[in-house]
Parts: sequence; C-alpha cells; structure tokens
Amino acid sequence: MNDATVSEPSSAHAGGSPDTGFGTKSYRKYVLGMLLTVYIFNFIDRTIINILTEPIKESFGVEDWQMGLLGGPAFAILYTFVGIPIARFSEKRHRVWIIAGSIALWSLMTALCGFATSFIALFIFRIGVSIGEAGCSPPANSIIADYFIPKERSTAVSVYALGIPLGGMVAYVFGGFIVDSLDGPTVAAMLNSWNWTWAANALDWQNIEGWRVAFVVVGVPGIIVAMFVKMTIKEPPRGYTDPPEMQGKEHVGFAEVLKILKTKPAYWHVTMGVTIASFVNYGIGQFLVSFLIRTHEMSLFDASVKIAMALAVMASIGTYMSGFLADKYADRFPKALALIPMFALIGVIPMHITGYLVDDLWLAVPLLMIGQMLLYTYLCPLYAVPSGVVDSRMRATAVAVTLFIVNLLGYGLGPPLIGALSTILNSTFLSGLDPTLTLEACKADNLAANVQAACDSANADGLQWSMVIFKALYVWSVFHFYMASRTIQRDMGRD
Repeated sequence: MNDATVSEPSSAHAGGSPDTGFGTKSYRKYVLGMLLTVYIFNFIDRTIINILTEPIKESFGVEDWQMGLLGGPAFAILYTFVGIPIARFSEKRHRVWIIAGSIALWSLMTALCGFATSFIALFIFRIGVSIGEAGCSPPANSIIADYFIPKERSTAVSVYALGIPLGGMVAYVFGGFIVDSLDGPTVAAMLNSWNWTWAANALDWQNIEGWRVAFVVVGVPGIIVAMFVKMTIKEPPRGYTDPPEMQGKEHVGFAEVLKILKTKPAYWHVTMGVTIASFVNYGIGQFLVSFLIRTHEMSLFDASVKIAMALAVMASIGTYMSGFLADKYADRFPKALALIPMFALIGVIPMHITGYLVDDLWLAVPLLMIGQMLLYTYLCPLYAVPSGVVDSRMRATAVAVTLFIVNLLGYGLGPPLIGALSTILNSTFLSGLDPTLTLEACKADNLAANVQAACDSANADGLQWSMVIFKALYVWSVFHFYMASRTIQRDMGRD
C-alpha cells in the first residue's frame, strides 16, 4: 500500500481540519483512547515478567543475574534492532495495520511463554514478544501527530504514555492475583464445575504453576484488541496537521533523518536523560516485587497488588501532568519539556533512596509514591521531543531511533546489571555472615534455621543496596535534561 492509498481519508469524510486535527473531537479522543489501550496491553505483556520473577526463578532454579537477562536482553535486543526497520516501513505504509499485526504477534508470544518447558524456551518466547512490540510506538506516535495539532500534542502524547504505568499496574494486579489464586489445579476444578471435562483432561493441570496461567491469561485478550484497532481506527492523511509548506514533501531516507537529528542537541540530551532514567527504572522495576518480598517479607499478592499498584497510580499522575503542564504553559515556559523532568528527578533521588532503606513500610510507601509521581515526568519528553524536532515524514523514524537507544541501553542493560550487582552483593554479604556459605549452598533443601536466616538476609540486603546504588545514577540524567533545556526552544521551532 502506498502513500496515496494511506492518505485516502479526508476531512470531509472524517470531520475536523488541519487547524483542529483529523476527525471530530470525540473521534480523536476515541482514537487516543484506543492507542492508550494498545500501549497498556503492550506494557502488561512486557512487565508481567517482573511480577513473576520469584516463582519463575524457583521453578527453573536460576539466579538474579539470569532473571535480569530474561527481563532485559531477551526483550531489548531484537526490540531495538527491529524497531527502526518497522518505523521506516510505517513512514510509507498503513500504520494502523502495522499496529494491529504487532499486537496480535506479541500477544501470541506472551501466551506461549506460559508453555515454556525450560528457561531457554522462555527466553526465546520473550524475544518473540519483543519483535511484536517493536511495531507499536513508532507508528502510534506518528498517527497521534496527524490527529492532534502541535499545541495539543504534548498532552496527547502524555495520555498515550500513560500506557506504561497503567499497563504495569494491571500486570501487577492481575499477575499477583493469578499466581496467588489461579494455578493449574484451581483451573482444572473450575473447568470441571462447568462440565468442560474435555478441557480439564486436555492438560496435566495438577502440575501447572500459577505463573504459567498468568502468561496465558494476560496474553490472549490482546488478540481482541488487535481486531478492534484494525476495524475502528482510520488511517489519517500523513502530515495532516503540519504547516502547508510541509505538505506533499518527498519521503526522506534514513541517513537524512539522522542528519537532521544531528543538528538538534536538545533531542540527544533528552534521549540520554531518558535512557539513564530508563536504565535505572527498568532495572529496579524488574526486582521491585522481589525487593518487597525479601526485605519486607510481603506475600507476592500483597507486594504486587497493594504496593506496586499504589506506585503505578502515582506514576500515571506524573506522566499525564508533565504533558498537560508542558502544553498549558508552552508560551510562558517553552523549556518546560526539559525542566519539568530535571527538577522532578532531583526530588526523586532522596525520596526513593530513603524509601528503600527504611524498615517501616508506613514511612517507605509514601516516599516511594511521591517519588514515583515525580519520576514518570520523563515519559512525556520521550515521545514529544522526537516528534517535535522533525516533520511528518520522519516522526516514526525519530521515535524509533530514540527507542532504539533507550531500550538497548536502558532496558537491555538495566535489569541484567542490577541482577548481576545483586548477585555479587548477595555473595559478599553472605560471606560476611558466614565465610563457609555460598549461593549454591543456600539452594539446598532443609537448611538449618540459622543458615536459612543468613541466606535470606544476604539475599535481601544484596538486592536492597543494588537498588540504592542504581537510584544515585539519576544525577547523570538530571545533567542531560539541564543541557537539553538550553536549546530545546530553538530545536523544536518555538523561538
């Protein structure tokens, strides 16, 4: 399908105009709501592994560093490398079809994770999830830019970015509930109560762990979402809300996009600021539930539903408010897209470090919640700046380049490095408690009470201090957002 076909819908048929956005106001809200739903499912399937870290670790007998590989490189490597070709494809082809096909693929791969018979198989299925999810954000952000005029885009993008905390929240709630309440034997009993004996006899339900059921339950509904996207979202004319002088320009090559981005220092500083923040956030996110279980002795259900959900709600507030404020005060504070996350991250550091170190949950949780709201202000610039420094011919590619860097370095390195640091510190603390103990020795069954206590203490302390060390890296991110603030007004054409 070529551009002419893609651009077939017109304002006469869809309502709206280049001055107000493609489609009617209510339809624009619907499209944004559907894209938000897509992104929520994107992050449900991406982050469900975080909630299931402890049961998967026990099931396959692996260490934190291996779970870090599963949460990071297994997803990030092909996600980043496939993202740019898909973005280039979406600059010329039907973006809605690309998004719908991508949802179907990653949802299927998520469900298959529940059938993994080994750690390697699970690793491979996670790669499949990453390939599907690579086709989501670049075309979605390109579509948003055609539906919404420039002065509304930061708010629209921040609504779309709500998919990250909301998707995480849903994953935490349902993942924790399913693992705690819906294992194989429970499913078998439920099927028998419905007289679905054929389904009850189809699998060996008695030996199916809850984490496997969780993957299937969160994966399958994505197929339905893919169908709704394909049937209800109209492909907007490319560049519909761009200035008249930008209409009808020829497609540009990848090298030309990089050449233009090279002249935008604010873009690169925002990208680095977001990358460092993501490196810390993805790394800690992989082990947040594990931290609550090990340090505060919470159940998986309580850790995922009660605490993580509270943090996700605050993250959603921060994500939306950053875009809303950036649009609302764009004329008075044109540097807001860089300054909001800069000042917010300065506040996050002491709040989160204190929250991770204090023993009292009643003190820790409020600090973590306020810090989480401030932290997620970095998500709006992640999409708004790449889309704002280029025109419609390059937006999907600019977003894909950004995500390539952010996910390869942030998602690809964050979880495995914090997992490796946790394993190293775990071993160090363990030898400090008892020089004869090793990580391997702690895996044995029926350990003496004092030995088990030493193993549990070192396991908790290793992860806790790894998270504290990682949080200090936000200082580096603050520097890049400050540097971005110096040229962002010029680079986004707001002089």
